[in-house]
Amino acid sequence: MADVTTTIAPARAKRPGFVYWLGRSVLTPIVRGYYRPRVTGRQNVPKSGRVIFASNHLSFIDSIAIPVCSPRPVQFLAKSSYFTGTGVKGWVVRTFFGSIGAVGVDRGAGQAAQAALNTGRTILEAENAFAIYPEGTRSLDGRLYRGRTGVAWLALTTGALVVPVGLRGTDAMMPVGASMPRRAKVSVAFGEPIDVSKHGEARSGKARRAATDEIMAAIHELSGQELADSYNEAPPASTVEKIKQAVLRPERL
Repeated sequence: MADVTTTIAPARAKRPGFVYWLGRSVLTPIVRGYYRPRVTGRQNVPKSGRVIFASNHLSFIDSIAIPVCSPRPVQFLAKSSYFTGTGVKGWVVRTFFGSIGAVGVDRGAGQAAQAALNTGRTILEAENAFAIYPEGTRSLDGRLYRGRTGVAWLALTTGALVVPVGLRGTDAMMPVGASMPRRAKVSVAFGEPIDVSKHGEARSGKARRAATDEIMAAIHELSGQELADSYNEAPPASTVEKIKQAVLRPERL
């Protein structure tokens, strides 16, 4: 992979504002009271400074479970389409995703992927916490897939500590295609912080790979999932997508 380009403009990223705090204060007691997730390791999360939450990804509800269970505010990336809708529905969707700390970005490979990483970097350099799914997308079969090296690039570039997160049961709580979450046994485990600086510099592909593998091993220990020795790739929808998957190395996001 070529050296990382840092000139691609990130999406605008701010500290969580009023909508986030309002949503967090409303959602947290509802989720904890009704769904009663089992949360462990909250003491492992640094109270301040740059922190990356690196989690396995089983369900859409993961992006609510982590902010609700985290002892400090956390932001993550979401599809830009969630923030561009019009009318009452568009306002509701924007407000909801803003309330859980989402920042809109365009998804994709190449420059879009780098812009997303640069947005995460902006969030971290403001001394905030940022959540990322190193697998890139949800696991549809429950296995833990190989991590992409964007998480390591972020940690090595910003000096952020990485807190591994292991989610269990969120796929039963809200399976793919479900419109509403159901009651299920869910656990959220925050592991001990990892300092990946020992692996080398962000521009080193070897360092990024080694750091990512260490992070994924910690996630595996917390989640207990069966390992899949491959990347989690969606089937290409077109000839163009097939070419992209063949040419672009699936490391970054």
